[in-house]
Amino acid sequence: MTSSTRTNSKQRVQSAETGAEVLKALAKLGPSASLSRISEYTDMAAAKVHRYLQAMIASGLAAQDKQTGRYQLGPEAVTIGLAALANIDVVGNVSDMLPELRDEIHHTCFLAVWGNHGPTIVRVVENVGQVTILTRVGAIMPLLTSATGLLFAAFLPPSERDPIARTEPQALQDQLHDPKSELSMRLERIRLDRRSAIQGLMVPGIGAMAVPIFDARMDVAAVVTVMGPEAVFDVSPDGPIATSLSNFGRAASVRLGAPS
Repeated sequence: MTSSTRTNSKQRVQSAETGAEVLKALAKLGPSASLSRISEYTDMAAAKVHRYLQAMIASGLAAQDKQTGRYQLGPEAVTIGLAALANIDVVGNVSDMLPELRDEIHHTCFLAVWGNHGPTIVRVVENVGQVTILTRVGAIMPLLTSATGLLFAAFLPPSERDPIARTEPQALQDQLHDPKSELSMRLERIRLDRRSAIQGLMVPGIGAMAVPIFDARMDVAAVVTVMGPEAVFDVSPDGPIATSLSNFGRAASVRLGAPS
């Protein structure tokens, strides 16, 4: 290998490492970040960061909001992230249990994990003939207005939860930090019941119920949610959906090493 070849190879490695740092900054800083914030986070000159961002936008790894000028992960980065999530044990261990749950309760089921932008759907098992709304793989569920998000909000530490909560309506953010608010009391009830349920809160006419899946450390590894038309979706705590879903959550948690 010539001196020139070694130099070029080293430059390519350094360029890749720099690009990786910018990409990680986009992931860490949330749904959108300014150029100055990314520059500060990476400790790089803004002009240098801008060059890398433009290259990433061209390749689909980054995207820029035309109105605000802020940056976020692009579709290709999301695809890569989903591929990584699919290799996590929780997905492989729990996904194959979903069809049986769907057949038992006759409603659409989906599995979500906590991603860079919040509750991220990684597997969907649809009920034939049932309309599915916002249940595509890769969809991000609202943190404080969906059964899935409320479950994560109840169990995740504030250090993980609050950066995503900043994208929610201000009124809900205020309630989140008021221990006497309706939202805080609701989250406490979810922690006690290990179950969340909504009817028409996120989508009119749609009911949903979710339970946590714990790992060996009793941390929330994922959330399984069932949803269906409100008219035929029983959200009562002692109903058949709640019973089946709670049993599923316990069985899935045991698979991941949680105490039985």
